[in-house]
Amino acid sequence: MRKVTILLFIMLLPVGNALAQQGEEQAASTQQDKVIIETPLPESWNDGKFFNQTLPVDDEWWRNFNDPVLDSLISVACNSNYSALAAMENIKKARAAWRSAQGKLMPAFDLGIGWQRAKTSGNIASTMYNEAWEGQFSTAASMQWQADLFGAIYLRSKAQKQLFMATEEEYNAVLVSLVANVATTYFSLRQSLAQMQVLRWNAESQHEVLNITIARYDSGLASKLDVSQARSVYQSTLAQIPSMQATIDNYRNTMAVLLGTFPEELDGWLQEGYALPSYIAPIGVGIPAELLLRRPDLRAAERQVEANAALLGATRRDWFPQLLVSGSIGFASGEMKSLFHSRSLTWEIAPTIKWNIFSGNDRVNATREARAALDGSILNFNEKMLTAIQEVESAMSEYKNSITQIVALREAVNQNRETLTLSLELYKQGLTPFQSVLDAQRSLLTYQNYLVQALGGSLIYLVKLYEALGGGW
Repeated sequence: MRKVTILLFIMLLPVGNALAQQGEEQAASTQQDKVIIETPLPESWNDGKFFNQTLPVDDEWWRNFNDPVLDSLISVACNSNYSALAAMENIKKARAAWRSAQGKLMPAFDLGIGWQRAKTSGNIASTMYNEAWEGQFSTAASMQWQADLFGAIYLRSKAQKQLFMATEEEYNAVLVSLVANVATTYFSLRQSLAQMQVLRWNAESQHEVLNITIARYDSGLASKLDVSQARSVYQSTLAQIPSMQATIDNYRNTMAVLLGTFPEELDGWLQEGYALPSYIAPIGVGIPAELLLRRPDLRAAERQVEANAALLGATRRDWFPQLLVSGSIGFASGEMKSLFHSRSLTWEIAPTIKWNIFSGNDRVNATREARAALDGSILNFNEKMLTAIQEVESAMSEYKNSITQIVALREAVNQNRETLTLSLELYKQGLTPFQSVLDAQRSLLTYQNYLVQALGGSLIYLVKLYEALGGGW
């Protein structure tokens, strides 16, 4: 009977291998068919004026701003941010799971040493009226091994490896997001500090105008209404300073969280008077195909697809027979002194062929579940790819239009500054009403704020563009 079973297994082995290979090819075919996106990708992102069609550069993109403070903040964040540290621990966890799956390809060995003492009842038929005491010492090494004939264990190990690599990409994605958040928070803070400078500069200018109106009023050359209006404009500007200070404090607190420290540790690290960096230059954005290769979230999604494809293949191979081999070798003796004699040697080897015939549709449903997981991961990959294209397109548009806006706002600020100077001179000469000065003051403050916001916004849009391109990691 044993020979017949082994012969049947050997005859079925080529058939099982063929079925397993067919199942794996079907899974790969399903993956290949569904990854294809019907929506055509843009052929290029070449603008000429703002963007260059170049290969993506794998560098520390934030150093292009030539800001040593930003460089230092990003260095601290990458080493101290708790989200980044947690992502690193996830890598260790995934690596351990992969090693554990690999270990199942190898046999397992156990070593046991024991002593047994037992008493047999004297009130059973075979030993009536004779109590028996038995005892023995034993030591043995045992082995269990499942031969991976059809590759199910290998495919599960491969799936764990892909999940481990996906976790590495998720860590890279965390770093990309972290660096972008640090840079965005930094530029937002710098923008707020610049706006604070604008408020204080305008408050000083408005205070000088107030003193002029008071002097003219004392000389009988101006009305009390002029003084009241000048003081109103001056006080309204002062009233905006506490709100702006609260905004600055909020950005500092956000930066503290990103750096993994307490807000008080950042007191005084960045003061006013530190101008926003000016960065208007053509940017190499790369071609869409290169974008897909450099974004960590897309690479992680691709690894997830490959892992689910391997798991689907493994569930198909679970349908085939399993060869289990177990054995042991050791010594057993009733007395310790004769434990290691040749007569005390014991050994056993037990190869077993196991083929599950019915399991309540467990394996059918496991295959269906694996296929659904594969299909879902493919759809997730497609969505992430389209999202990546949209993010790049949006960031490019925002950055390009912000540069155009900056050029116009700089001219508007220059014209408003000249308008204020001229209207104030004419007012001193009594050739124009004070309302012209008030309008020029309000207009100058407004457009200076717009300009600072546009300068800060252009930097933030540029950060978003680098993030959308994969961050250079």
